[in-house]
Amino acid sequence: MDIRPFSPDEVDDLRAFVELTNASEASVAPWARTVTLREAAGRYRHGWDGEPATPYLAVLDGEVVAAGTVSTSERDNLHLAWLGVDVRPDLRRRGLGSEVLARLEADARALGRTSLGLGCWDVPGLEDFALAHGYERRSTDVNRRQLLPEVDPTVVDALHDDALLDAADYELVRRRGRTPEAELDALAVMTAAINDAPTGDLDIEDEVFDADRVRAYEHAHEQRGIDLYRVVARLRRTGELAGQTVVGVDRERPHLGDQHDTSVVAAHRGHRLGTLLKTDMLRWLRGAEPQLAEIDTWNAESNGFMIGVNEQLGYRVMGRSMDLQKSV
Repeated sequence: MDIRPFSPDEVDDLRAFVELTNASEASVAPWARTVTLREAAGRYRHGWDGEPATPYLAVLDGEVVAAGTVSTSERDNLHLAWLGVDVRPDLRRRGLGSEVLARLEADARALGRTSLGLGCWDVPGLEDFALAHGYERRSTDVNRRQLLPEVDPTVVDALHDDALLDAADYELVRRRGRTPEAELDALAVMTAAINDAPTGDLDIEDEVFDADRVRAYEHAHEQRGIDLYRVVARLRRTGELAGQTVVGVDRERPHLGDQHDTSVVAAHRGHRLGTLLKTDMLRWLRGAEPQLAEIDTWNAESNGFMIGVNEQLGYRVMGRSMDLQKSV
């Protein structure tokens, strides 16, 4: 079997990758969104914040039979690589996935990575593959989806008004697209609050945020065709940034949105800012993106506070996923 990395500029390879990974995903998680060719090209050119994963194709007897990814960062977690393996559904349990994984692990080790991670949906058989290759479950996440036509605006407005009673010392600032240069440093400091989110037993370090990383995140999503909406909570008397929520809306499929970070700085918790931020975002999107039909979000299963906020806003569970790791 020929297993090789490829560039997103190699359109035929990218198309084969998208077709295989969509088929693989649909066979185990039919609720998951499909990935378009344009979306995949943006993902593997720009990544989340300028550090794209490397995609791989596996070809046997002239047919694409499997695919993989290796994702690393040079900003933090220099010991870590996240890997992905997909096998064409009709060819599973023939050792193809194991062969692809061995190649990905070797390439990750060649990059100096000593901790390897795999993610998979919590459906029968997928975790067994990872366990058989020495990985251990370290964290569980839940994918929830908010169907906006079913969200009662009066409920959102009532939750917003109620949260305002505990957050009178704060003001909300809305930003669409790029953050002004003068605000990037302060935004980076506030963004680091996401490191307080639960990570289970993962061997993972805090992410490092600075103005360059925030700028790279905004640029990457702009290039990927994602409109970013950000609501920031700011302490009135000092101007200190206290928390934020960010939603990305896909310009190719504008009925789809994704929840990015929602976080509140530790010193400002206890004022219901999480509820205030998320309800203000929905009120904004109601007018700015009236065609938006659904927003997906991910939370650690142990993140009870944020899950509580999301359930108040009508998010429903779609599926659970697992993060597994091993040391090499």
